[in-house]
Amino acid sequence: MADQLAVRLWARADRPREKLLDHGAATLSVAELLAVVLRTGTEGETVVDQARAVLETAGNTLQGLAHVSLADLCAVKGIGPAKASQVLAVVELCKRFGEIEFPPGEPFRSSGDIYAHFRTRLADERHEQFYAVLLDNKHRKIRDVCVSQGSLTASIVHPREVFLPVIRESAAAVIFVHNHPSGDPTPSREDIDITRRLRDVGELMGVRVLDHIVIGRGRYVSFVDDGYW
Repeated sequence: MADQLAVRLWARADRPREKLLDHGAATLSVAELLAVVLRTGTEGETVVDQARAVLETAGNTLQGLAHVSLADLCAVKGIGPAKASQVLAVVELCKRFGEIEFPPGEPFRSSGDIYAHFRTRLADERHEQFYAVLLDNKHRKIRDVCVSQGSLTASIVHPREVFLPVIRESAAAVIFVHNHPSGDPTPSREDIDITRRLRDVGELMGVRVLDHIVIGRGRYVSFVDDGYW
């Protein structure tokens, strides 16, 4: 309550929400924009102070916010699960903003479509994530499934986990996608071996593995287009 009263005593031009309404979002600092998301502070600490503390947890950069966890945010004074979830939701929206949607029912045309769909989601991830893009018999997308999340250096991918959603959705074909946290999308020997193993399993099951796309920072490698097939 004391914080809310304190903010109300500020000049209208200094209050984040009113400043946004009067002059537009572009006039606000990053901390002020976060303050609008957080809405209220705590006793003895304004919402802007709280927003600055959140940014400090992220290394005082917007990019850093992409790597903070729920636990990291909840460790900030006055930030509970509700406020933390608001921040994480905004961060996720920002990640997806640069994606070119590849919606269910859309036919697969090229590796570039897959890269455009996943690039902002995966390019800056600190851990490897392995996705299966499930397709029907006309190569139209059914859905994306994250089948494995690995360490900083490797993702442990087992055919059982990979093909379970394929079987469940009665997919006729699949495209594999994963990221390299190093930023270099060049396939490793492990990537090549895993892909061959998954192709062999797919052939036994009558499921076509159309491609495996490795996403780095600003670029990607397609096993089909770049001759790793």
